[in-house]
Formats: sequence, structure tokens, C-alpha cells
Amino acid sequence: TFKKRCKSSGINAEYGGRVTLMQSIFYLGRSLLLGFRQPFKPRLLCACSGVPRTHPCNFGPAHFGDDAFFIVENEKRSVIGIADGVGGWRRYDVDPSKFTRSLMNNCERIARSTTTDVLNPVGLLQRAYEQMMHLKSPLLGSCTACIVVMDKEKKEVSAANLGDSGFMVVRGDVVVYQSQEQQHYFNTPYQLSISNDRLGVIQDRPSDADTTTISIQKGDLIVMATDGLFDNMFQQQIVERLKIIDRYAPTYETLKQAADKLAADARNLAMDEDYMSPFAMKAQHYGLNFRGGKLDDITVLLASVVNCWEEEDT
Repeated sequence: TFKKRCKSSGINAEYGGRVTLMQSIFYLGRSLLLGFRQPFKPRLLCACSGVPRTHPCNFGPAHFGDDAFFIVENEKRSVIGIADGVGGWRRYDVDPSKFTRSLMNNCERIARSTTTDVLNPVGLLQRAYEQMMHLKSPLLGSCTACIVVMDKEKKEVSAANLGDSGFMVVRGDVVVYQSQEQQHYFNTPYQLSISNDRLGVIQDRPSDADTTTISIQKGDLIVMATDGLFDNMFQQQIVERLKIIDRYAPTYETLKQAADKLAADARNLAMDEDYMSPFAMKAQHYGLNFRGGKLDDITVLLASVVNCWEEEDT
């Protein structure tokens, strides 16, 4: 009986091994087949958060204070953008948020209606800005702007950044790219303006924007933000807050949680008078005796590069 049981167990073990091997071959073959049928086609899964500088209720579906943003997703590309209004216009009884919202609304409309294979971020910004300039009653104001266009076929992002808003691409725990701010002099960034020839107003052009093109991979994270984030948090602090996101299975909820955390932490640091912030370090570089954070509108747009073919939580 003992010998029969051993012999039977040996047969079962051998049979079980064959089944496991056959299953492995089946799943491998299916994965390869799906891989051929469904190549990596990227899209951006996005979440946004922010904190207005002053009144806590000064926000809406696509703005926080004087900051504004947009998100466009279609078959050919993903497009995201952000703008930061120049608050100094309030001295002339001008609401700077109207300028930023109008510019971003124009960018969103143009990006949605463009059917060509290529959408240049500088060209997008130029067309949106020109539409504002050609209004019968142009909106007065100024803002910085950052536009990122992800081409789904080329698997790359092209960007235009004017001023001190910006973006960074994070791969794993490594920042593979961070845009450089553009300043005329300390705390005076490049900016688009409509001033009706008002003296002393800086008026740069979309073509002055810093441009770049970067190849992207599944799992990359794009952190786009106004200077309310970058003036108050260092690069490594930002990367640390992104660790709650599963890079290969991100969800809208975890992206939103990380964006909320970044915005809240930047706000808290902005109010810390003893904190040696990135803004304070730049001020001291220019010979100014300044310490603490910089209180400002804060907008954070997080975008994860995911696969169009996979079921993602949106």
C-alpha cells in the first residue's frame, strides 16, 4: 500500500508539473500575443490641486487664485498647460486672474480642435495669445505660461516654458528633466502681457519660451506647477511626496492625494518665516537679506504616463 501511494503521488506530481508548465507557456504566449496586438501607446492620467494665496474660496474648476490650467486628451495627443497671473495688476484695478483664465481657455479650445498630426507648444501659445490681442476690448494683464504636448505616436513630450512656472519629469526616484525658469532679474519672470502701451510693463513673446523635447516611458510622472510650488519646495522634497504613487498601476485617487499633499506642504512652508526656502536662497544670492517661504497661489498638476490599451482608473 505504501509503495502504491508513493507511486500514485509521483504520478500526480509529474502530472501537476506538466500542467504548471503548460499554463506558463499559455500565459507567456498570450502575453506575447497581446503585446503584438496592443503596443505601448501613451496617454496622460492627470490630477490637479492647488491653494489660493488669499481667500480660500477663490478657486474654480480650472483655476486657483490667479493661476489657471487646462487638460486635453484626444486620439493623437495629450496636452496640459498652466499659467500664473501677475498680481501687480491689482494696483491698476485689473483682475489678473481673468487674463490667465482667458489664455488657458484659448489654449484648451485650440488643442481640442486641432486635427493635424503635429501640435507645437510654442505655436499653441502663440495662437492663444494672438486671439486675446485681437479682441475688440482686450483683457489687460500678464502671466507666465507652461505648455506640454505629448505625442502618442512618437512617445515624446514637447514643451514650451515662459517664465518661472515649469515642469519636471520623474522616472522612478530620478528627475530626468526639470525646466529652467526665465527671469529678467530677481523675481521678475518672463511673461506675456497686454498693456495698452502702459509704461513699465514687461512684454515678452511666446517665441521667447524655453523649449525642449523628451522621450517618455510608461510610469513617468510629469509634475507641472506654478512658482508657488517651486519657490517653496526643493526638488528632492517634491520627489519624496510622489512615492505614494504606484508608477506602473497609478490611479486618479493616488495622483490626487499626492497633488493635494504637495500643494498643502508648499502652503505650510510658504508661511514658515524661519524656513530657508528655494526662494530665500535665490534672494540671498542676489544680496537680499530674506528668510522664509514665499506666499503665493499654488497650482500642482500631476500627470502619469500610462498605456492607452490598459484599463486605467480615470
